[in-house]
Amino acid sequence: MARLVRILAAVVAVLALLVVVFLVYAHTVMQGERPAALAAWRDESVEITSHDAGIVIEPVEGATGAGLVFIPGAKVDPYAYLYKLSGVAEASGLTVVITKPTLNLAFFDQRPLSTFTSLAPEVDDWYVGGHSLGGVRACQLADGAAEASEPIGGPSGPEPGEGVRGEPRPVGLMLFGSYCANDLSESGLEVLSISGANDGLSTPSKIAAAAPLLPAGARFDELEGVNHADFGDYGAQPGDGESTRDDADVRDGIGAIVAGFVG
Repeated sequence: MARLVRILAAVVAVLALLVVVFLVYAHTVMQGERPAALAAWRDESVEITSHDAGIVIEPVEGATGAGLVFIPGAKVDPYAYLYKLSGVAEASGLTVVITKPTLNLAFFDQRPLSTFTSLAPEVDDWYVGGHSLGGVRACQLADGAAEASEPIGGPSGPEPGEGVRGEPRPVGLMLFGSYCANDLSESGLEVLSISGANDGLSTPSKIAAAAPLLPAGARFDELEGVNHADFGDYGAQPGDGESTRDDADVRDGIGAIVAGFVG
């Protein structure tokens, strides 16, 4: 009996150690660069509000009534995207909600899309998107939200942007240095894929290989000289290619592409 107790105690100790190691790993994030974040906070063309579930970036003028729920890459500080996405809000008129994923890993965040869209109740139509693994999760979230808002009990169903089970129906998907792992080719979503020619992680070849999973009308834009980390501001990332573009230039490029996409 004593031996069994010692074995069980050893197993519990090992499991506890594994949990501690994982929690330390999950909370060791790639921190956002302070100067870029401050530039966003000081930008008078947008208004930024932080909530428990996410960060809302609203254009001060020219809001279109549409929004983007943006999911950060794995273990990247959500605030690392403030500078680039404030440029998106300013250029396109979109309200952007940057999620704060559970344990800093999008795949552990099982909250519904409405958790984040509720932070900007004035928005009528929503896109969902993300960077790197956040984009992969966005593909799943867009698919699941679309299924959850399918009409029930006949041809009369929700209008675009409305869901019958309390979930918004996304009008489109935006991928930033990312690609889908699930098949959305028949989803009817409007899709934009922005990639970097120098991306060493979501490489051009990987994006091309996953392209058949997107609808036939998906738009692909590749930014010359841009690497994986250029979609945020958190420093160099292991395995990435070398960036040859200035951060402000990348910000303007991304903003212009999104603005063109949403019209």
